[in-house]
Amino acid sequence: MDLEARSLQPNVKAVLLAKLREYKSDLNNLKSEHKRLASTNSNQAARDDLLESGMADAMSVSANQRGRLMMSTERLNESSDRIKESRRTMLETEELGVSILQDLHQQRQSLLHANDTVFLLLKVPYRLHLLTGKFEGKDERKRLTRKGGRKNK
Repeated sequence: MDLEARSLQPNVKAVLLAKLREYKSDLNNLKSEHKRLASTNSNQAARDDLLESGMADAMSVSANQRGRLMMSTERLNESSDRIKESRRTMLETEELGVSILQDLHQQRQSLLHANDTVFLLLKVPYRLHLLTGKFEGKDERKRLTRKGGRKNK
């Protein structure tokens, strides 16, 4: 048609070429709309197929998911119980450690008191020397340090 319109007289030729361009544009628009609708229909058919097969599998998938969820919940509960037990053990251990430290502190105080007592006993003979003028403290100190601060009876 394009060739025939070009071979005509110039006044008719311009009108026919304009109509021809308009018709070609309309044809291209209709082709693209047809492709769009055809692809939508095929997509819709594919979607419907998937949904139909999906509905049959939905029940089995749901049951499978429910089973996995229950197993996960059970594992979570077991882990929580182990954490609680570990925390209880930790608190008992801490309490025992505090008790041991208190006992050690009392023993330390006893040892310091005993050390002070021995030191004071060793100083007494030297102080007596200052009062009496006699010095027997050197021998007494040796005897007390060898016996651990106890006097012979």
